[in-house]
Amino acid sequence: MKQFRIRKDDKVMIITGKDEGKIGKVLKILKKSDRVLVEKINMAKRHVKPNPYKREAGGIVEKEMPINVSNIMVVCASCNKPTRVGYKHDDANKKVRFCKKCNATL
Repeated sequence: MKQFRIRKDDKVMIITGKDEGKIGKVLKILKKSDRVLVEKINMAKRHVKPNPYKREAGGIVEKEMPINVSNIMVVCASCNKPTRVGYKHDDANKKVRFCKKCNATL
């Protein structure tokens, strides 16, 4: 099983592609395809049929599409910069993630 250094609810920055430089929150991680869903990033228009059972109207809907995990970086909360993620053990001998730029825990 692959290990991603990105988790759900992380704040991430897009480093390449049409949305380069934008920041969003990770909504979902798709491990099988190495992709993630980021809030308000990589938006696409989809044509949706109406569903009377769910009381949903039809029409054109904008939704987030998955983006490759290699195209995003975690944004550190303390230094507000995109950074690589490292792992270390804290005082309670728990494994924690930390920012490689400022050494703050994520």
